Amino acid sequence: MANPNFVLLYVADPIRSAEFYEPILKAKPVEKSPGYSMFVLDGGLKIGFWKRDEVQPEAEGEPGSVEVVFAERSDAEVDERFAEWTGEGVVIAQKPVRLEFGYTFVGLDPDGHRLRVYKLTQ
Repeated sequence: MANPNFVLLYVADPIRSAEFYEPILKAKPVEKSPGYSMFVLDGGLKIGFWKRDEVQPEAEGEPGSVEVVFAERSDAEVDERFAEWTGEGVVIAQKPVRLEFGYTFVGLDPDGHRLRVYKLTQ
């Protein structure tokens, strides 16, 4: 069985999304056009942004119903990421908090997709 290697988000403006994610992912997009943008990260994971109006078949789900998740190695790194993202103007849906699974916060991209950063409790 093939392992998942691609996350595809439906967005209003793929160029705006690429510009938003570039500092978050600390990478340059390998493709950037009005209909589609994509990053290929060091581990091989691909993240694509497809213009919502052009998705076939038509998309039914709303942004915010899934999360793109970023794991950190320490609570301090979660706090660093929070400071970095708020400094870049990322809208924060949940400030850093300790939940049952660990220390976490949630940001939102321009389309309302949730971006969770966390450090699991050992």
